[in-house]
Amino acid sequence: MIYTAIDNFYLTEEQLHNTPSSKDGIDHDTETTLRVYGCDLIQESGILLRLPQAVMATAQVLFHRFYCKKSFARFNVKRVAASSVWLASKLEENPRKARHVLLVFHRMECRREQLPIEHIDPFSKKYSELKNDLNRTERHLLKEMGFICHVEHPHKFICNYLATLETQELSQEAWNLANDSLRTTLCVRFKSEVIACGVVYAAARRFQVPLPENPPWWKAFDAEKHQIDEICRVLAHLYCRPKAHYISVCKDGETFASSRLWDSKSESVPKQPPSEASTNGNATSIHVPLEDKSVETIDSRGAVPLVSDKPKDSKADDDSKSLTVGEEAVDKSASNSKSCLKTEASGERIRDPERERDRYRERDREKSRDRDRGRESDRDREREENDRSRDRIKDKGHRSKSGNSEKSRHHHSSRDREHHGSYPSSREKDRHRHHQYN
Repeated sequence: MIYTAIDNFYLTEEQLHNTPSSKDGIDHDTETTLRVYGCDLIQESGILLRLPQAVMATAQVLFHRFYCKKSFARFNVKRVAASSVWLASKLEENPRKARHVLLVFHRMECRREQLPIEHIDPFSKKYSELKNDLNRTERHLLKEMGFICHVEHPHKFICNYLATLETQELSQEAWNLANDSLRTTLCVRFKSEVIACGVVYAAARRFQVPLPENPPWWKAFDAEKHQIDEICRVLAHLYCRPKAHYISVCKDGETFASSRLWDSKSESVPKQPPSEASTNGNATSIHVPLEDKSVETIDSRGAVPLVSDKPKDSKADDDSKSLTVGEEAVDKSASNSKSCLKTEASGERIRDPERERDRYRERDREKSRDRDRGRESDRDREREENDRSRDRIKDKGHRSKSGNSEKSRHHHSSRDREHHGSYPSSREKDRHRHHQYN
């Protein structure tokens, strides 16, 4: 049956001592150290991701619940802490991207383990493996919880209890104790109301603030005296412990700063010192350790210089023996050169993805440049077309003006001709008059 009640995940002290981690050979002290270490990672990552305290408290409770059902030997504490933060941010409606969570945990691990801080390429295989593992671990968390991930924190009860007891001066200390209690297994042993009573009692004892004991004040909040004493004992034991550090107990030793892919790369492509590999023009000589001392280097062109250990003034028999030894050395060197070529080919295969990524990036850059050039060429074409259209309009305007002027000139000249043709001259008038009188 699936119980959907809120307070359905509480274990007894005997069940906590018989955890899956103890069955895998991990002692109780180591398990406690790893629990505190994982909660420290969750708290620090929440501060770096600028998450509210409710998200970090939910992540720590999910972390403890998960390791009550699974072993530290099967699931790495750093990966589970990262997945708890990522899941809790979504449960508390303050989601963060998986890339940000991975970058924060990678940087924290590099600082804690004093490793060189290197950037994780989001397009690399290492990043894709880390993201897939984050999703996989989140599915394991949800599966073990039965998808019932509701968490009730003691913080909201603390404010109500202090207001009822009229001791508001204890609010900050009780709040701090409640945050520290999340690093222990109290959240999977007692209800939130009981933890709130325990931290209020511890804060009152520290600041020597009297609380009503007749009748006892914890009876009004459904708590027992032995439960409060146990909470105070666990908190005192937590403050007496040294700072938690990482203990490698997981069979899968992969973490954020190291993974199988990158380790295999470093093993498959050995780095050669500059004294052993030298370049002379196009030919490169690679030092290959051989059993016979007569062959020291192998040229990439195939030439094998032979150096005999015997003096020059040896006899013909010695020369023939040295030749046979040289031929055997040539065969051995050829086989060794084949093995070297195989290792180089494997190294080139490993480096191929990086080269392909560089090629893709260069292609994207060239495409963007071509786009910019195309845009500029389109703009230039538009400008040229606009200039041409303006020139055409100007030419049409000049032509229309010249045509109108010619038409007006022609019109005036035809008028003058008509005028001169319609009215007779003065000589013709005189002739006409004289003809009439005669």
